[in-house]
Amino acid sequence: MTVIKRTAGRLFGLAAASALVAGVSWGQAVDPDILARIEALEGTASPYVDNTFLFLFAGLVVMFMAAGFMCLEAGLVRSKNAAMQSMKNIGLFSVAGLMFWLIGYNLLYPGSWAVGFGEEGGADFGVLGAFDFLWSADNSGSLDTGYSAESDWYFQMVFVATAASIVSGTVAERVKLWPFLLFTAALCGLIYPIQCSWQWGGGWLSDIGFSDFAGSTLVHSVGGWAALVGAIVIGPRIGKYFGDTVNAMPGSNIPLAGLGTFILWFGWFGFNGGSQLAMGNFDDVTAVSTVFVNTNMAAVGGVLGAMILTAVLYKGKVDATMVFNGAIGGLVSITAEPLTPSIGMAVLIGAIGGFLVVLSVPLLDKLKIDDVVGAIPAHLVCGIWGTLAVPLTNSGTNFGAQIIGIVSIGAFVVVLSAIFWLLLKYTMGVRLSDEDQELGLDRSEVGLEAYPEFAG
Repeated sequence: MTVIKRTAGRLFGLAAASALVAGVSWGQAVDPDILARIEALEGTASPYVDNTFLFLFAGLVVMFMAAGFMCLEAGLVRSKNAAMQSMKNIGLFSVAGLMFWLIGYNLLYPGSWAVGFGEEGGADFGVLGAFDFLWSADNSGSLDTGYSAESDWYFQMVFVATAASIVSGTVAERVKLWPFLLFTAALCGLIYPIQCSWQWGGGWLSDIGFSDFAGSTLVHSVGGWAALVGAIVIGPRIGKYFGDTVNAMPGSNIPLAGLGTFILWFGWFGFNGGSQLAMGNFDDVTAVSTVFVNTNMAAVGGVLGAMILTAVLYKGKVDATMVFNGAIGGLVSITAEPLTPSIGMAVLIGAIGGFLVVLSVPLLDKLKIDDVVGAIPAHLVCGIWGTLAVPLTNSGTNFGAQIIGIVSIGAFVVVLSAIFWLLLKYTMGVRLSDEDQELGLDRSEVGLEAYPEFAG
């Protein structure tokens, strides 16, 4: 209890100091006495405690995004598939946690590089970390790193689960449960951590100046690329396309999908805010605050952009599902750099994301790529846009480095995803029969219905 009171007291003191600075920051010089008080407050705070608290609290918020994905997907599939979609999200989160413990975390943050280029076996230009199974916490150097080992593992684990959730929504209503979970294991244990190590693990992308603050490419476009390959390999749902005609398959519960969107919006504050990775001093706390504001305003831009464009394209009618994905598209777009933009720029970045969502959905239908929940436009397309937009506000990187990162990660994920999807297709099979699709996955795969009173 004493530790809690002390931590709360420090946070309150820092919050009060922030308020004092905010009150005089509008074109006025900061009183030296105030600066002295801030320095004194910072001197009483332990970065280890505050940083660890940020990781744990932000991780809890990001974990809640799993509930958001579940609600969004369960609402956008047909009623005969809602139980399956709900259970699949619980299952994938569990598989993600297991695989990240078994191998994923150690690949993301390798102690040594197994494959690379440069001096000392590639340590200066890492490509693939040495395989080391079964992560275990080592807090011997925690005071040097500034946070507990467990808090970092937990925060990174909920990120990998987010990437897997993106795939789940795209391939819904026709993929078999167990092959999907096996692909999730490959994505979370191998594909995701290897490409993440190139940037967040000190690998070769970090050396060339690539920048991705919280994962527009490293998390969201990775899930989007894996989803795109899965949608192509598995094929569209039965009855979705008749020649050039697209047969609409409306979701079962739009209010539930709206709730899922709000939960994801909330979770993004942990996703982006926690990616500051520090909260032990005045500058870091202020940066987290800036990230919160820009994250929120990018979602605002995404919503309004999608609303305006759908109204223009569809003769005044605003498509609710497009608006939901517009919010997500705006959030994905700002994730690569939520710290350096102005508020107005954050709104613009998000609005362009909303536009891209609305334009990408019919393009996928023209290509007969069946994305049930619109995850590819929101996460892949907007992930690419957000990563490209980083140099517009962050002078520490450049368009060349950003393009190299996008292309190299995209190629890596597409190739490995294709290998795993095709391997599953030609061994276990990944697609349910037409009869099972007509019956509904709730009956054919789960054995119970989400809405038994209405499913006839």
